[in-house]
Amino acid sequence: MPISRFYKLYISPNRAQVKILKNLLGFVPGNISLYRMAFRHKSVAQNVKKGVKNSNERLEFLGDAVLGSVVAEVLFKLYPYEDEGFLTELRSKIVSRVNLNQLARKLGFDKLIEYDNRMLNSSRQGSLLGDAFEALIGAVYLDKGYDFTRSFLVNHIIKSHIDIHTLEQTETNFKSKLIEWCQRHSKDVAFDLVGNDEGENVKLFTVQAVIDGEVMGIGKEFSKKNAEKLAAEKACESLGI
Repeated sequence: MPISRFYKLYISPNRAQVKILKNLLGFVPGNISLYRMAFRHKSVAQNVKKGVKNSNERLEFLGDAVLGSVVAEVLFKLYPYEDEGFLTELRSKIVSRVNLNQLARKLGFDKLIEYDNRMLNSSRQGSLLGDAFEALIGAVYLDKGYDFTRSFLVNHIIKSHIDIHTLEQTETNFKSKLIEWCQRHSKDVAFDLVGNDEGENVKLFTVQAVIDGEVMGIGKEFSKKNAEKLAAEKACESLGI
């Protein structure tokens, strides 16, 4: 065993957390601070510079891009005769918040996330696990590089925990599903465009899924349409639809 690996596992002050992550991920992390940040929600983070907090939001942004790239490559090779629309829809199902939340819970992430329960209502808590999963991918990428992260995702996550062919048959039009549910239960539903939080990218669209005056889901994306989809997805999860 390399000396650096031995030190991290058995001698370093962070050895307990390193062992937990090794059991969870299958490898010994290098920069442990990245992984700590991946599981730190902004509700318990501290300001570090110009309103930026040491939360997992930036890692989530990076991990989302890396995850999307790897999943796109896997689907491109798995379905050589399908068109762009099919591949895009299936990728959306794999990286959806509902799927990532379930995956993160299965992997045990719910025991590692740091957040202030007093600051989050039920609709916001619905994205905690999926956000942390993407942040973790960002941490692995910065710590180990793209090739390692790609191998980790393909072999440890996708092949082991994601049934792509089942997802292919799964309906995930969350906006239509939410609207139909509200119609059946005589409830009013609206998708409201609201201002971004302080410090967020001005090009980011923030949409709230509002049911009978109550915010049930919030989506943030770089297109209004995708932000509505994400808000609807989170609302569906909060309502158990």
